[in-house]
Amino acid sequence: MQIRQIIPWWMAAVRTALGPVMLIGERCNWSGCGLAALVLSALASDIFDGVLARRWKCDTAGLRLFDSMADTVFYLFVALALWTGPSAALRENAPLLLALLGLEATRYVVDLAKFGKPASYHSYLAKSWGLVMAVAVIAAFATGGGAPLIRGSLLLGLVCNTEGLAMSFILPRWTRDVKSIAAALGLRHAQLHETARSPEARPLLT
Repeated sequence: MQIRQIIPWWMAAVRTALGPVMLIGERCNWSGCGLAALVLSALASDIFDGVLARRWKCDTAGLRLFDSMADTVFYLFVALALWTGPSAALRENAPLLLALLGLEATRYVVDLAKFGKPASYHSYLAKSWGLVMAVAVIAAFATGGGAPLIRGSLLLGLVCNTEGLAMSFILPRWTRDVKSIAAALGLRHAQLHETARSPEARPLLT
């Protein structure tokens, strides 16, 4: 394997490692601007690992799944750091946060039960949520406020996870990079048609 094919994996792995660093930094009283800079670095990593993977033609299903899991782990630690930090932005939106975590957990259970692994859709809505969430978190760390932005990002997260859950119900089998519910419906038609033509694949319909 060429070195450049490993780079996107390393970028996602470093993003995962930045999660615990965020929590440690907050506990060690790092400046809010310093923590915001880490979130900005993670956002840049999230954008460019995909760009590089597509350019170098190593954008595999495994990499896309690892990228999704890296985002989840990173933002779980970010949430912990923000919750325990001086900004009350997340604590003021605790009901929305609990609803989002519950929906995320429901999606995870549904995906594991149906596909045997988490989904990795990278939809347009999910990309938008990632950007909005990063901006909201950066503002919260940098200013010590940001409750309205956090509220907006949590609401968008609920919509995004609802879309992801709907896609998981729509699709007969695990599929990466599904950009919208409309795309999922088109893929469902194609997959069911393919399954109907392949008798050995019929168990996928259950």
